Amino acid sequence: MKSTSLPLALGVLFALGMGAAGAATLDDVKGKGFVQCGSNTSLPGFASPDNAGEWTGFDVDYCRAVAAAIFGDPTKVKFTPLSAKERFTALQSGEVDVLIRNTTWTMSRDTSLGLKFAGVNYYDGQGFMVRKDLGVSSALELSGASICVQTGTTTELNLADYFRANKMDYNPVVFEKIEETNSAYDSGRCDSLTTDASGLYSTRLTMKTPDDHIVLPEIISKEPLGPVVRQGDDQWFNVVKWTHYALLNAEELGITQANVEEMKNSDNPEIKRLLGVDGTFGEAVGLPNDWVVAIVKAVGNYGELFERNVGEGSPLNIERGLNAQWTDGGLQYGMPVR
Repeated sequence: MKSTSLPLALGVLFALGMGAAGAATLDDVKGKGFVQCGSNTSLPGFASPDNAGEWTGFDVDYCRAVAAAIFGDPTKVKFTPLSAKERFTALQSGEVDVLIRNTTWTMSRDTSLGLKFAGVNYYDGQGFMVRKDLGVSSALELSGASICVQTGTTTELNLADYFRANKMDYNPVVFEKIEETNSAYDSGRCDSLTTDASGLYSTRLTMKTPDDHIVLPEIISKEPLGPVVRQGDDQWFNVVKWTHYALLNAEELGITQANVEEMKNSDNPEIKRLLGVDGTFGEAVGLPNDWVVAIVKAVGNYGELFERNVGEGSPLNIERGLNAQWTDGGLQYGMPVR
């Protein structure tokens, strides 16, 4: 999912000023005893609280993985639900330590907001959802349709580009909050709803009659989603980045939540380095050397995390696709621990 673009001037000021302010985040996190994670307000499968206030989802597990890496305890994390409009300001100001909230990596966000993306944990793309009774099977049949879209987002910009490029007309029905956007579509105020495809599969589950809706096949944009930190603190950036790579490497090497203790006895040098049996790779970024053991015990490897929350073993039933390991034809590729 995308975000509101802040004015360039404000972004430049933050970029100049946040280097010093953002330094030593890991020390601050250790001092207060938890990671403050910026999260979605409610996107089932990715981040949503249950009736007891317990957060679950793909992005939530990434936050818990960072906490496990630091403290050996995935519960040492607190969640701040943030709208698209609020999220970057909350990270820039230090209200949250890391933003793990289905946020698209773009050039402007990477260069003008004083922020830094720590990797791509989900390769996505923008799509369209419609009611089956609308009688369309392609986004190219939506000329003249009313489209519900969240304003101030790259979703809105991509929508305009797509219809302009295909010489089609449409009527945008815009809302500030994603909950309002989804509700308007469900109540029949628009013919179609557009956002990231992952968000469409999630939102479909919340419709009054989910089976009445389909996601059209077209993907109209590149939406690489991933964790975001402030610029100017390389140590914290490395902690978040290598937590992502640890999840990927664990899956590639066959290390699971069930066998991680057993795998510490492996003769494979890659496994020994990853699990802290050989070397001091954890210490190099201010973490215990068994930090990956703690991560996998807490949330499993990337594949387990994906399947449990959004994959074919979940209500969303999303195929791995581009998010498969590079060895299986996907784009996910963990950098080597060496």
